[in-house]
Amino acid sequence: MPELSQETERGRAVAPFGLAEVTGPSMVPTLRHGDQLVVQYGARVRPGDVVVLRHPFQQDLLVVKRAVERRDGGWWVRGDNTYAGGDSTDYGAVPDELVLGKVRLRYRPLKPDQRSPLALVRWALSAARPVPAVRSAARRSVRSASRRLRAR
Repeated sequence: MPELSQETERGRAVAPFGLAEVTGPSMVPTLRHGDQLVVQYGARVRPGDVVVLRHPFQQDLLVVKRAVERRDGGWWVRGDNTYAGGDSTDYGAVPDELVLGKVRLRYRPLKPDQRSPLALVRWALSAARPVPAVRSAARRSVRSASRRLRAR
């Protein structure tokens, strides 16, 4: 689940992009605890996209999940880590007005123990990556998408 600063929330009306930080394991292996995210607010959401949304029952809490499909009442969202929970299986479809934006990029910060030249090169090559959407001709569940991502 990301945390957005109040400045980011206030600046959302002015800037179409914002930053968020991932906390928790619900999107592993796509996102990890501590990852920084670039979020495009108001972007068109399609099935398979990773999105930032307000929790339906606790709207001051922001959540990162994968939009699986449109259903009556909004988006069905799931985490890539099927064992973490905290998705539409718990709270149902998420209304459109609670989906804030699409995650475009993830950035993994440099860890304090990454000081060797080889560690710095490895970090530089993998620190910033686009967040992939999982799409297919037939709608697949996030569980199968998660298996594909783990197999890579």
